[in-house]
This record gives sequence, C-alpha cells and structure tokens, in this order.
Amino acid sequence: MNTVTVKNVTLGSGSPKIIVPLVGKDEAELIAEAKHLLTIDCDLVEWRVDFFDQVADFHAAAEMSKKIAEILNDKPVLFTFRTKQEGGEIAFSDEQYFGLYKAVIENGTIDLLDVELFMDDALVQQTIQAAHENEIKIVMCNHDFDKTPNKEEIVSRLCRMQEKNADICKIAVMPQNSDDVLTLLEATNEMKTVHADRPIVTMSMGQLGMVSRMCGEVFGSAMTFGAAKKASAPGQVPVGELREVLNTLAL
Repeated sequence: MNTVTVKNVTLGSGSPKIIVPLVGKDEAELIAEAKHLLTIDCDLVEWRVDFFDQVADFHAAAEMSKKIAEILNDKPVLFTFRTKQEGGEIAFSDEQYFGLYKAVIENGTIDLLDVELFMDDALVQQTIQAAHENEIKIVMCNHDFDKTPNKEEIVSRLCRMQEKNADICKIAVMPQNSDDVLTLLEATNEMKTVHADRPIVTMSMGQLGMVSRMCGEVFGSAMTFGAAKKASAPGQVPVGELREVLNTLAL
C-alpha cells in the first residue's frame, strides 16, 4: 500500500494518526480553539467548516483557513464541509458546496480536502484535479448514520473512492449490534489485504463501535478521530485516552 505524507505526517504506516475536529462557530471561537489544539496530542486537525457561521461567504471561509493554518503551523489541516444528508450542520446546494471548495482551493490555505462520494461525478473530478494541482490531498468519504451496509457494499464504496482518484478513502457506518462492528472490521481487513493501494480510514460509530477507533492498525485504518473538547461524530474518544490506547497497542 502506498502512503500519503502531508507536512510531517505519514498516513498508511505505523499507528493510526489522530485527527481532531475544529468546530468553532465564529472567528474568535475558531482562533481560541485552534490555539488550544496546539496543546493537544494530535497529528492532524479537521476544520468542520459547516459549523462556521460565515460559511456561505466563500471569501471569509478562505481567509479563515489562512488564519487557522498560521496558528496550527506544522499540523496538517483537513477542510471539511459535511453535507446535511451525511450528518452536517446546514444544507448546501451542489453549487454552494463546490463553489466553496473552489474558493478555498484557489485562495485559502489547506492541506487536505474532504469530498463526499455521492456527489456529482463531473464536479467531483474537477475539484480533485484542482486540489491536486495545488498540492492538496483528497479524503473521499461516505457516512451512514442509520445502519452498517454489508461487507461487500463497504468494500465496493471504498474501491469506488480509489477509482475516483482519492488519496485517502474513508467510510463511517452506524452499528445496530456487535455483528455490525465485526462487519466493518472484516470489510476493512479485506480492503487492506486485497484491494487497497492507498490509505483507508474506517470506523463504526457510537459507543458500540468505539473499539473500531482504537484497533485500526490491526485491521488497516490509517486515521482515527478523537475529541479535544466537542466531538463532531458519535463515539469519538477523548484524545488523551485514544493516544494512550494506541501507544499500548503499538508495544
């Protein structure tokens, strides 16, 4: 499997890298939160821009990305607008979604860009090409907050992300029982051993799926999401606890 290196972080080798969300609603909150994240033992930061109260002002979002990047310095920043249908804060049209991404690619400062799998394919490809021309890596993702698809479907979605030229392929699913958690882990292992030629990120959400956030190195997941203060998805483990578990598993 190929690795992906962003700044001083290499995804796809060693222990899963810890990424934490930045979810401030305005500039003051974001700056304070970004400064706080400098004191947190994490590897990457995900700016969930759908929480930002000026997200519809693309210029403001691009300018804010520069301020966040300056504060965080060496920590890679993943820029994410999570759509309403995949668990985000607000509804955006496709035009707004891709318009925001175009503005931030051209005028902002980010290291990675989150693109959802089930978006208009032509616009996705344009966005990926523009991001790569600006040396921005693509994290392609899919979220199912209702259920866990079967193993074949999970693997199929991850393979489609590879085919669309994502740099990192991510899926998060909701378990209804312990068998669902095993399904996610089995799919992750199959993807890693049979299909993947780039880093993958998988998780089973909620309390039931918490174990999947801690055992990624065993099954092949390259990143795990932890919570610094406010979690951005169900089941995120506090960063300190997460690092302790990962360090123990690496021994």
